[in-house]
Amino acid sequence: MGRYLLRRVLIMVPTLFAISIATFIIIQLPPGDYVTTLIAQYSAQGDQLDGPQIEALKNRYGVGDPMIVQYWKWISAILFHLDFGESFAWQKPVSSLLADRLPLTIALSIITLLFIWAVSFPIGIYSALRQYSAGDYVFTMIGFIGLATPNFLIALVLMYLGMQYFGTGAGGLFSPEWKDASWNIGKVLDLLGHIWVPLVVWGTAGTAGMIRILRANLLDEIRKPYVTAARARGVSETKLTVKYPLRVALNPFFSTIGWVLASLISADAIVSKVLNLPTMGPLLLDALRSQDMYLAGSIVLISATLTVIGTLISDLLLGWLDPRVRLGAR
Repeated sequence: MGRYLLRRVLIMVPTLFAISIATFIIIQLPPGDYVTTLIAQYSAQGDQLDGPQIEALKNRYGVGDPMIVQYWKWISAILFHLDFGESFAWQKPVSSLLADRLPLTIALSIITLLFIWAVSFPIGIYSALRQYSAGDYVFTMIGFIGLATPNFLIALVLMYLGMQYFGTGAGGLFSPEWKDASWNIGKVLDLLGHIWVPLVVWGTAGTAGMIRILRANLLDEIRKPYVTAARARGVSETKLTVKYPLRVALNPFFSTIGWVLASLISADAIVSKVLNLPTMGPLLLDALRSQDMYLAGSIVLISATLTVIGTLISDLLLGWLDPRVRLGAR
C-alpha cells in the first residue's frame, strides 16, 4: 500500500503540470485578452482609448508578453511563493478571492455529498429489496423527474416556495441583516434557514442518479450464486444482504468521490447565479467571460487538483472496501 501511494503521488506531479499547461492554453485560445475586454467596455461607455493608452494597459497587465512568458510567471509564482497572481477584473490578489469563497464552497460541497449519501443509501436499498413494489415505482418516478429537470428550474421553484410559505429571502445564504454580521447563534440559524435550497437543488440530480446505480448494483449482486448458496445454508436475509451484496454495491459511493467533489467545488455556475450564492462557480464564470486568466486558471487548477486527490482517495477506499480490488495486482 505504501509503494502504491508513493507511486500515485509521484504520478500526480506531472499530471497537474500537464493540466496547468492545458488550462492556460485553453484560456488563451479565445481571440483577444483582458485588455480587449476593457477596450470594449470603454467603447460601450463612449470613451475611446488611443494607442499609447492601450500599450500602457498591456504592459500593466502583462498581456503583451508571449504566452510562455505569461505561463511561467503564473506557475513559478504558485510553485515557489504560493502566489496565484492578481485578478485583473477585481484588482485584488487571487488568493484573497479564493480565501473568501473556497471555504464556504467546500462546506457546501461536503454537506451536499453527505445529503446525497444519506438520501440515496436507504432508498436504493429499499428499491432493490422491494423491486416492482409501489414504493419502488414511486422512487423511480421521482428519480427520473430529478434527473430530467434542470437544476436552475428547481432552484427557481424552491425560491418561490421559500418566499411564499417560509418567508426566507430570495437567494443568498443570509438575510440582509445577517450578511455582514459576526458569527453567532442567530447567524447560524439564519444560514440553516437558507442553506436547504442549494442543498436540495444540488443534491437532487446526484441523489437520483446514485439511487439508480445502487439499486442496479444491489439487484445484480443478490442474484449471484454465492448469495443463493448462503441463503440455502440458512443465513438470515439481513445478514446476507448487509455482509456481502451491499458491501460490493457500495462501490459507486466511493468511486465517484473524485469527480463529485470537483464538480461541487466548481459548483453549478447557473444555479449559483440564480440563487446569488458566493461560491466558486460564478467567480469562475465571470473570470472566463472577462478573460481574467490568472483567476480562471487558478480556479481550474484547484478543481483539477481536487479531482486528482479525490480519485486517489476513491482508489484507496475501494481497496479497503472491496477485497476483489488488489492495488498490487498486475
